[in-house]
Amino acid sequence: MLIRYLLAFVLSVGLASAAMAAGSTSSSKPSKLDVAEKAVKAGNYNRAIELLQKVVAGDSQNADAWNYLGFSQRKLKKFDQALGAYRKALAIDPEHRGANEYLGELYLRTGNLAKAKERLKKLDDVCTFGCEEFDDLKQAIKAYEANNKG
Repeated sequence: MLIRYLLAFVLSVGLASAAMAAGSTSSSKPSKLDVAEKAVKAGNYNRAIELLQKVVAGDSQNADAWNYLGFSQRKLKKFDQALGAYRKALAIDPEHRGANEYLGELYLRTGNLAKAKERLKKLDDVCTFGCEEFDDLKQAIKAYEANNKG
């Protein structure tokens, strides 16, 4: 009986140690994309663009990097550049929710409501049970329509 308890204890300690190791974070250096994402979230768009251009130069098929690049360019009112970046992201991943939302928002910023609604339709197709990107673009379209009556 004592052996069973001892064996159960040893197994539980071993499993707990493995679980903690699996959940621990690595001390490795963050990637350029991670650093760029932090710059985007901090509103440091020029720095983000600098980093993201390096990311896409090394990995031209990184839809997330193209999306963040477009986002940063749009925030700096570099609309033509942002459009190109979003199109590259969507060429890689046509269902990229962030790129579809942000491209829709770019269309609103440039006065193209019909194209923004196309992105909303795409998100409606992609987000089977709804998603934040669909909700955000839908709200942006409603605000645009309310502000541009007449």
